[in-house]
Amino acid sequence: MVDYQAKKINTSIKIDGDLNKDVWKNAFWSKRFVDMVTGEAGMYNTQTAILWNDTHLYIAFLAEEPFVEAQLTERDSIIFLENDLELFIDGDDCYYELEINALNTIYEVFFIWKDAYTKGSKFDIPAFDVHQSQAYTFGGDYDRTGASFWKGTHPRGVRWAFTNFDMEGLQTAVKIDGSLNDNSDIDKGWSLEIAIPWSSLILLANGRNLPPKNTDIWNMFLGRFQKLMLNGKEIQPHPATALNSHEIYDTHLPEKWSKVEFVL
Repeated sequence: MVDYQAKKINTSIKIDGDLNKDVWKNAFWSKRFVDMVTGEAGMYNTQTAILWNDTHLYIAFLAEEPFVEAQLTERDSIIFLENDLELFIDGDDCYYELEINALNTIYEVFFIWKDAYTKGSKFDIPAFDVHQSQAYTFGGDYDRTGASFWKGTHPRGVRWAFTNFDMEGLQTAVKIDGSLNDNSDIDKGWSLEIAIPWSSLILLANGRNLPPKNTDIWNMFLGRFQKLMLNGKEIQPHPATALNSHEIYDTHLPEKWSKVEFVL
């Protein structure tokens, strides 16, 4: 079952965060994001649209938010500690994570499943040197206790996480409909545009067509995390919404991500 159909366009898109462009008005916008666990409608409306041409993948998010806030400005800060929009792209033996806040601060990680990282494999290259200081092992979102202490809960086990990865040619832009970090008024929210060259997705394509062919399907996570305060205390974990429910609070499950079909 396909969760979203991404339409091909014959033009390029200027990435400036403005979703009032005709190309986005004519795009197919998703349903309202749902709670990642329960599948119920999210408290704030969040929607996404995906377009593509022969050179780029384009993704847009529209996020309702009455008090637009963002504090983190340093690239690769832990953006999910505050409000963010997120994109993951599955590459079977690897996957890519991108998080962005309302200041357009970027957080990127490239994950490679440990069982796929073998000597002489396509991942055995200087860019993914496991001895460099920003390479870590990662077992998943869940607390690792008892039998899952070392490997987490995913049947495939541990991933290598490369936090110094920068997607070549990545473009992102944010536009705020309201006032950032000013809770004296009510904001409408913020929008995000993303562009990624197909030429930068070779490892994630894992032999698939680049650009995609008609009806090709890729797994993607399209989600949102929202920092909320109640009686002066931060609600933990942050409420998470996504294009489709995972039935579990864990974003690092590629098999549960949305199936995006590329169509002409």
